[in-house]
This record gives sequence, structure tokens and C-alpha cells, in this order.
Amino acid sequence: MAIREPIPLDDIQAAAARIAASVTRTPLVRLNAADGPAEIYLKLESLQPIGSFKLRGAVNALALAAPAELAEGVWTASAGNMAQGIAWQARRLGIPCAVVAPDHAPETKLAALARLGASVVKVPFDAWFEILQTHTYPSMRGLFLHPVSDPAVMAGNATIGLEILDDLPDVDAVVIPYGGGGLSCAVASAVRALKPRARLYACEVSTGAPFAASLAAGEPVPVNYTPSFVDGIGALAVLPEIWPLARLLLDGGLTATPAEIAATVKLLVERNRIVAEGAGAAPVAAALSGKAGAGKIACVVSGGNIDTAKLVKILQGDVP
Repeated sequence: MAIREPIPLDDIQAAAARIAASVTRTPLVRLNAADGPAEIYLKLESLQPIGSFKLRGAVNALALAAPAELAEGVWTASAGNMAQGIAWQARRLGIPCAVVAPDHAPETKLAALARLGASVVKVPFDAWFEILQTHTYPSMRGLFLHPVSDPAVMAGNATIGLEILDDLPDVDAVVIPYGGGGLSCAVASAVRALKPRARLYACEVSTGAPFAASLAAGEPVPVNYTPSFVDGIGALAVLPEIWPLARLLLDGGLTATPAEIAATVKLLVERNRIVAEGAGAAPVAAALSGKAGAGKIACVVSGGNIDTAKLVKILQGDVP
């Protein structure tokens, strides 16, 4: 079912109180790059216990689930970060967690899932993306938490928007990674409710940018998708259930190339001593290019779970 209304502010504020004891209130820091086109700030979700914002939505959704729903455990479809969030909380609750992951999921994320006790099934990307559309997979049991469109997950994600406005009330624009749209629409729900004039942009990798293409076409359109080291974002198409909300809330779709994103990963390490994965660096890359405009721009650095070998290549000036 398509989502057509923003996440209510009351639900977001309730989620903030619900998850406060389990989730880090991450800092918002200035990017040390005075030569850029704007004042760029970094919302460092890479500093969450699992290295990703996904913990927010996972904790909120599992806190709201009835005990009977969790009797057989929980499962999700994830490239790694949402799976880690759910597995982290499932371990705390003492329930089993299973994950269906795309076959290009990075080893650092798969290793984290193993440490957290989750079982993982790897499938081709097309089959994995189909789960996001159908919400089913034959061998999975227990409660399914959709990584994008589950309302409780989105309410947890939206707490990022509350924190940005607390720390930078005069923010002019917020740039948010767009994979399935759940993070960008969630953060936008919070910001639109409290600061409606702020510009809100989704950011995609150029090797799979269906939201930008769909905005240009005025309707959902498929795109070519090529896997890259930017594994947390990039898709074949926008999810029909999230499209109406994304079109309503977001002012535009920005893109960055893998080369631009790799250069930004390197910059973040060198200037701020921050390790970001590709998806987390993408909004910063877009802001540095001037695509998000001028003024005070908050970029959601969504995660820091990048394979060490890929990070080494990037620091050497290569694109993995």
C-alpha cells in the first residue's frame, strides 16, 4: 500500500523517547573544508553502535511489536545495515534473526551479522529487490520488518531530523541518502513539520538513481543499475509504496558518481577523521559539488561500514 502522508510528528517524538536509552544521539559537526560552496555539517550516524542509522528504526519497531509477533523471531531483507540494526536488538531481546542479503553485500557487514548471531541467505540482487516489493520470501519465518516502508521503522529514522533541527535550527538544506526512500522520507517528515521552508534533497549514486530519473519523468521509471562500492544506495526502480511520499516531501534528487563519492570518503578521513561508507559520503559529495545550493547544509552521514580493503584503495586515490 502506498504511503501518502508524512510520518506524524507525534509518532516521531514518541519514537525519540522510546529509543533514547538504546541509540546514540549522534553529533552534528562542521566539515573542515572552508573552500566549499556552503557551510556543510555532518550528521554522524556512522557513530551508532552498529555504525549506521538503521539502529533507530530497528529499536523502535521491535519495541512496538507484540510478544506474539516475535514468537518465531524476526527477519528482514537488507544489504547489511538494517540487518545489523535488527540483529543487534534481536540479540538483546533473545529472539532469532534471519536476513536475506543481496549477493554483493560487503564482507564487513556480513561479518558483523555473524558476530551478532544472525543467519544470512544471499540471493541475486534482482531476487533481493523483489522482496522489497512483495514483502515475502518462502523460507523465512517470524515478523518481517521492511527496511524502507515500515511505519515504525520510519518513525525511528525520523528522529535524525529532530536532532538536526535541535543542533542547527537555522539549517537551510538537508541532504539525505536515498536507497529505498525510507530514510529520506522519514527525515523529511520531521523537518517539514518543524521547518517547512528548509530544502530537502535525496542523494543517489549515479550508477543506480531511479528517484532522480522518476522526478524528471514525473512518474516512476526503471533505470539501469550497476553495483559499486556504494552498496547502501542504488536501485533498479523506486518502490511504488514510497513514491507518493517521496515526491511530496523531497525538493529534488541529487546524484554523485562513484569517483566523486570515493574522493569524499577520502576527504572525510583527511579533514575530519571520519570513516564513512559510500552511501554516507554521497550527500557530502553532492553538497561539495554545489548541487544542494548555498547556506547551512546538513548532510546525513548514514553509516561507516565500509570494507577495510576498499577504504585502503580509496585512501590511495583509487575507486574500488
